[in-house]
Amino acid sequence: MFETDALVLLDIVARTGSFTAAALQLSHTQSAVSRRIASLEAEAGGPLFERLPRGVRLTPAGRALHRHAREVLERLRRAGEELSAIHTGTGGRLRVGAFATANAVLVPAALRAFREASPEVGVTLVEGLSGALMEALGRGEIDIAVVSDYPSGLGPGEDAEVVPLMEDELLVALPADHPLAAWEEVDLRDLKDESWIEGAPPGSATMLAAACARAGFTPRVDIRIAEWTGKLGYVAAGLGVTLVPAMAAPAVRSDLALRRLGDLAPRRSVYAALPRTTALPAARTLLALLRDRVPA
Repeated sequence: MFETDALVLLDIVARTGSFTAAALQLSHTQSAVSRRIASLEAEAGGPLFERLPRGVRLTPAGRALHRHAREVLERLRRAGEELSAIHTGTGGRLRVGAFATANAVLVPAALRAFREASPEVGVTLVEGLSGALMEALGRGEIDIAVVSDYPSGLGPGEDAEVVPLMEDELLVALPADHPLAAWEEVDLRDLKDESWIEGAPPGSATMLAAACARAGFTPRVDIRIAEWTGKLGYVAAGLGVTLVPAMAAPAVRSDLALRRLGDLAPRRSVYAALPRTTALPAARTLLALLRDRVPA
């Protein structure tokens, strides 16, 4: 198949109409250009240029090959620009993964700043559980992931760089008219008789179950709702209480009361994960923005 440098030479000779002019432009000898064109014509199966008393012009075959050469060279030029933009973090696409509550406040705030800083970089967002996001990162399907060590720990593998972002304390969400809503901090033991709203199946190891065990009781779970936004609707209706990650607190509806649980509060760690050796500059930029927007 035709080599790129031969197509470049074909284009220059076609535009200058002269082997001599092409040789000057490329800092080659006229004989070297002539030999390379002869080799290209042999590869093409026939003459590409008509030799004139002064200069050359394309044959019909030459015009056909020149048209395709221009298209190929233009596509290669655009590919080079796109690759340069990806490698410098000023273009291309960044694929971001995050678990659900990270998408409540932290990730949107960072992505807004990222869009302002890198407007030419497209962003694709994938939401999922932390384990699945780490697997997707390992397969090269996403470029950066915001993950947590809950519920089953975090196994990044050898090819992931895991950067701590924050310790996320869980708060209790109460109906606004709940007697304990007036307290600045609630002792978890004072909630032992409450109906809890939980998302995990019965018998699962959860942060709620572990925290209540430390407090000396087993929580009564009457309603099971998977998404935390749904849980808050049931709390607002006065049907129970639930745990809410502090990182999502700014997005919690105003008719609820969020209270700290003191020393008995469950906590989880939140991280950003990137490929260890092939992280994109755009992913590094987003990482810095995520760290800047972690609540103090």
